[in-house]
Amino acid sequence: MKTDDATTEPMTPHQTREEQVLERIERARRRKPRVKEERVTLAHGAGGKATQTLVEALFVEAFRNPALETLDDGAVLSVDGGRLVFTTDSHVVSPLFFPGGDIGELAVNGTVNDLAVCGARPLYLSAGFVLEEGFPVDDLRRIVASMADAAARAGVSVVTGDTKVVERGKADGCFITTSGIGVLDGAALDGAALGASAVRPGDAVLVSGPIGDHGVTVMLARGELDFEADLTSDTAALHGITAALLDAVPGGVRMMRDATRGGVATVLNEIAQASGLGVVLDEAAVPVRPAVAGACELLGIEPLYVACEGRFVAVVAGDRADAALAALRGHPLGADAAIVGTVRDDPPGLVLLRTAFGGTRIADMLVGDPLPRIC
Repeated sequence: MKTDDATTEPMTPHQTREEQVLERIERARRRKPRVKEERVTLAHGAGGKATQTLVEALFVEAFRNPALETLDDGAVLSVDGGRLVFTTDSHVVSPLFFPGGDIGELAVNGTVNDLAVCGARPLYLSAGFVLEEGFPVDDLRRIVASMADAAARAGVSVVTGDTKVVERGKADGCFITTSGIGVLDGAALDGAALGASAVRPGDAVLVSGPIGDHGVTVMLARGELDFEADLTSDTAALHGITAALLDAVPGGVRMMRDATRGGVATVLNEIAQASGLGVVLDEAAVPVRPAVAGACELLGIEPLYVACEGRFVAVVAGDRADAALAALRGHPLGADAAIVGTVRDDPPGLVLLRTAFGGTRIADMLVGDPLPRIC
């Protein structure tokens, strides 16, 4: 999913959109992206260009298979006539406890959300813990209790796991890796497959609520900013609201992504690059809380690049946009949802931002690592 000359090559007129995307994947396979750095940097974990190159050049190249090559939030697998979604995620947030949540709740919700945006109904999770020698047992007890509460609210069970302890100084207290399994049923089973191959010119882009709350909350919790704000993380399980959207516009949802590392801008760039289409985003339509906007201004970054943990981006058919928006706003997690952009033929593979001042500029994928260790 890189912006490259290959993404702008003309397509054969008789090809379907699915055939075009498959051709683009094949060209990407031949292109073989390369990691230029000799050592891993924090930027490789930020969710932007460096992460994308690392994933494609090393992991996709080594493990290549059709389920992996889509680079979605989860892999859709056919098993005995049914369809499952399988996903995994690692959580390394610092600090471990922050207003509105902690690493335990984040681990459960993050994995549930990766399943949800694939259209799945989450069922089971695993949990792997890497603990540093000397980590307080009371803190671990608090984290585990938070995970149990989050799993109960989401209606999932933690059914297996693993624990490792490393020497003092070899970890930052506690790291958690979770994997999840969900099933595609209901509207998700009946509708077309979600993904970049389904995106069409004229589609609408929606976000489910105000962006950037989680990333800014974590930054403030570190005490690194001389700034006070009444903010809490937006961490939440999204499977209820994604199911409501799928039920409200059956067959009209093209794809969904939760806007975690790299924020909304990175998600939109991934959509544009994978589909070979352009996304035009209306800056004034993007919901951002004043406190988030103020903190981002102090930091010199844009809210569009700040991580969320309870918001997602949806692409829906243009003629179903109003129904989709109504469905989102009818759910407690989507009261401030908004239509923020449209999909177009041009510019292929790019995201354009219509600014509040009336200009237009490219909103590129995140470069560097302005907000480390936020999820």
